[in-house]
Amino acid sequence: MNQSIKLIGIGDNGQESLLPQYAQWIEESEVLVGGERVLAFFPNYQGEKITVKGGLKAIVERLQEENRPTVVLASGDPLFYGIGGYLSSKINIEVYPYLSSVQLAFSKMGESWQDAYFVSVHGRSMKGLAQRVDGRAKIALLTDVENSPNRIAEYLLTFGMREYKAFVAENIGGENEQYRWFTLDEMKEAEFSPLNVVILKRTEKGPEWSIGIEDEEFIQRKPDKGLITKKEIRTLSIGALNLQKTTVVWDIGTCTGSMAIEAARIATEGEVFAVEKNEADLENCLQNMKKFRTDFTAVHGKAPERLDEFKDPDAVFIGGTAGGMEAILSICCERLKENGRIVLNAVTIENLSEALQAFKQNGFETTITLAQISRSKPILNLTRFDALNPIYIITAKRGS
Repeated sequence: MNQSIKLIGIGDNGQESLLPQYAQWIEESEVLVGGERVLAFFPNYQGEKITVKGGLKAIVERLQEENRPTVVLASGDPLFYGIGGYLSSKINIEVYPYLSSVQLAFSKMGESWQDAYFVSVHGRSMKGLAQRVDGRAKIALLTDVENSPNRIAEYLLTFGMREYKAFVAENIGGENEQYRWFTLDEMKEAEFSPLNVVILKRTEKGPEWSIGIEDEEFIQRKPDKGLITKKEIRTLSIGALNLQKTTVVWDIGTCTGSMAIEAARIATEGEVFAVEKNEADLENCLQNMKKFRTDFTAVHGKAPERLDEFKDPDAVFIGGTAGGMEAILSICCERLKENGRIVLNAVTIENLSEALQAFKQNGFETTITLAQISRSKPILNLTRFDALNPIYIITAKRGS
């Protein structure tokens, strides 16, 4: 094929949204490709129409063999959560965008959008959305029928995010165009067109947490408080995991979920998977998850059970194994991605020795930090120190 294919963005008002040059290219083309909705804007087209349904692989294969003048149509800006990125990576294509739905929505809202956070839940799970959006001033969400404004409101309310108001733009550029403001409670109950964009605006300050959340803030088992990775140890262990925004994390023996929560608030664009054998502790974890506005996968099971359901990790934290350490470490070492880390907390010399031996057998190099921490405690009008249990923090990486 000698000529490039043209990918043209189009608005919901159809041919009216096209520049004269774009309309001429479409008229002169012999093949017009697009979804049913955009192709319907051209009932009198004389060439061949190819409808995009399902995946794009078959369309790409066909376009790679096409020698006739061809135009591909897409809604709005094809390079903004559209098909443009995929098509341009596979074939020689020229992109001519229309205004994106988000750009038009912000114009109706009357606010700048260069400082907004953009996220699509169109055809995607909302899992992890809580930590991605929490605390941001402006958030633009591309929706679909399942992840509707109602569903988004219900989701955000689960995490208590009432400091946000929502601006919903429907049928942008079309005949039934509509723009409305809502509280999240109102948006949960309202009715919407399937074609919409949701913009969240923070109208007041919400809760904030830094690394090293105070132990007392977590919901814990009663009356036996203390089954939590203490703040100081948690902070050291988080540092040892070397978490990045996109890290995939496992938390084995999550208990209250303190490590998983801290990890999720750092790896906001990644994923966190946690397993806990005690149902009561898992329930506390799920409640803490909502309180601290994190959304990760937490399951009931005694590791290594359930680990096969998790994505391969970049980082693994092991706070407790309740036996079976060798089998757990074998799986973690096998599935850990390149340059990943495993951090294990051990209280006893025996567990330390067992862990070191297991890591050695799997070809991993280890470093150990012995953390002996004391906290100040008032006694009458004086101050003394209470010692926490000494903890061995073992960091393991693949041998060079």
